Amino acid sequence: MNPKVTYFSMEIALDPRMPTYSGGLGILAGDTIRAAADLRVDMAAVTLLHRQGYFAQRLDERGRQSESPTEWTPSDLLQKIPERVTVTIEGRTVHLAAWRFDVQGQRGGVVPVYLLDADLPENSEWDRTLTHHLYGGDEYYRLCQEVVLGIGGVRLLRELGYNAIHRFHLNEGHAALLTLELLDEAARAAGRDSFTREDVDTVHDQCVFTTHTPVPAGHDKFPLDVVERVLQRGELREMADIFCHEGQVNMTNLALRLSDYVNGVAKKHAEVSRLMFADYTIDSITNGVHVRTWTSDPFATLFDRHIPGWREDSFSLRSAYGISNREIWEAHQAAKARLIEHVNERLATKLKPDVFTLGFARRATAYKRADLLLHDIERLKAITASVGPLQVVFAGKAHPHDHNGKELIKKIFEVREALKGHVEVVYLPDYDWQLGALLTAGVDVWLNTPLPPMEASGTSGMKAALNGVPSLSILDGWWIEGCIEGRTGWAIAPGEVDDQDRTEADAAALYDKLEKAVMPLFYDNRKGFIDVMRQSIALNGSFFNTHRMVLQYISKAYLP
Repeated sequence: MNPKVTYFSMEIALDPRMPTYSGGLGILAGDTIRAAADLRVDMAAVTLLHRQGYFAQRLDERGRQSESPTEWTPSDLLQKIPERVTVTIEGRTVHLAAWRFDVQGQRGGVVPVYLLDADLPENSEWDRTLTHHLYGGDEYYRLCQEVVLGIGGVRLLRELGYNAIHRFHLNEGHAALLTLELLDEAARAAGRDSFTREDVDTVHDQCVFTTHTPVPAGHDKFPLDVVERVLQRGELREMADIFCHEGQVNMTNLALRLSDYVNGVAKKHAEVSRLMFADYTIDSITNGVHVRTWTSDPFATLFDRHIPGWREDSFSLRSAYGISNREIWEAHQAAKARLIEHVNERLATKLKPDVFTLGFARRATAYKRADLLLHDIERLKAITASVGPLQVVFAGKAHPHDHNGKELIKKIFEVREALKGHVEVVYLPDYDWQLGALLTAGVDVWLNTPLPPMEASGTSGMKAALNGVPSLSILDGWWIEGCIEGRTGWAIAPGEVDDQDRTEADAAALYDKLEKAVMPLFYDNRKGFIDVMRQSIALNGSFFNTHRMVLQYISKAYLP
C-alpha cells in the first residue's frame, strides 16, 4: 500500500445517497477522485463522515427556508475499518474511527476514500458531534473539525501504512493543519522533540494547495489565542511568520506558506489570487467535471453510438461534430422531458416541453445574483410578448446563517407571483447532486450571473455543456475561457461599468442578449441553435472535464 498522492477535502461528493457535500467544492472533489480512478492515479483521499450532512432544505409558500439534518446510515454504503487514531483538542484525547469508500474507475483503477468519524463512546458527548455537521456550528467547532481532518487524517494514513506519500494535496485551506503533523514527523525523523525552520522546507516540498475562494471573507481564519488553546502548541507564536497572518491563524496563508505548488481554479481566479496573496507564486488549473457522471442517459446513448470510448477518453467528445442535428435534438428533448416531468410532478406546475427554458441553480448567496434575471419584470414581460414564451427553473440552498441568501430566495418567490401569466418561474427545493444532473441536462440554456470577479470557477455550466446545453453567463470564472460568442454560448457583457453597482448594466445586457440573440435563435432558427449545442459538447465538453484537469495536476503538481 503505497500511494504517491493523498487528497484532503472537507467535503467530497461520493454517492448521491451520501450527504457528505454542500455544493461545488464537494462535487469538484468527487469528480477529481473519479477521474483519478479512471486514470489509475496512485491516490488515496481523506474527508469527514458528516453523519448529519449539510442540511435538508424546506421552502414554504413564501420562499422562507428552514433546515433539518440529513440522516443517513453509513454502514449501508461504507466499510468500517478497524484502524483507530487520536487527536488532542484542548488537552482532551479525541478518538477517531474511519470508514472506507472505494471509488471505482472506468478501467479498473480504485481510489480509496477514508471518512473520519468521531462519534465513538470513548469521546465526550460534544466531541462525538465533531464529524456530524458539514459547515455547522461556530468558529470553535470549525477549528476542531479542521484538527480532525488535517492532523487526524495524516495519522490515519500512517496507521494504514501509507508511509511513502509523495504529495499531500490540500483542496482548500480546511486541511492546512496537516502541515503541523508533517512538521512534527520531520522533527521526529531528525531525532528532535520539536520542529525547526529546517523542517519547514521538508514539509513545503510535500504539499500541493488548491485555493477556490476569491473573496477574502471566504478564507478560514481563527484568533491565535483560540488556536493555541485548542492545539496547546507554543511554537505557533514563536514562529508567527509561518503560522500567523495579521494576528490570526489564516488557513489559506498557512497552506500557501507550506506548499510547493499552489493553483487557482481558473485563469482569472489565479490572477485575482495573485493580487490577494502577492508574496506567492500561484498557477492556474481550470476546473472540470467528470464526463461519465454528468452526461445524461439520452446523451450517453448517443455518444455510445457515435463516439466509442468517450467514457475513457473525454477529449474524444470533439467528435460530436459528426452527430446529426436530428439526433442531438432528440437526445435533448428526452433529457428535457425528464426534467419537465419531475418539476410538474413535484410542484404541481405546468411547464411545457416546447417552451424555451432557462436554468439557474447555484448556492443562494448575494454575489451569485440569482435575481438578476428578475431585475426588470416589465422588460422581461415585453421580451416574452415579442419573441416567445419563457419558463425559468431555479434551485439552490442558502447557508443557514446567510440571511441575505435566504432573502434572495424569498425575493424570487415574490417576483414569481408578479410574473404569473407572463413567465413561468419555479423554484425547486433541496438542490442536490441528482437534481443538479436533471437541471443541467434538461434546460435549454444555462444561466449564470455572478458579480465579477467573485466566481472562482463554476462548474455547473460545464455539466450543461456535456449535454449540449449552452451557457448564457457573465464573463467570470471558467466562462472567460469557455465562451466563444454565438458558438458555445453567449456572454453577458455590458462593456464599461461601475464596479460598485453594475446591476443595471448587467441586467440590461442580459435582457438584450436574450431578446436579440438567444431566444430568436431557439424559436426561429432551430438549426442554428443546434449548431451551438453541438459546439458546446465538442469544444467545451471535450476540454472542461476532470480527465484533462487531473492530467494537468499530474504534470504540474504531482510529479517531482
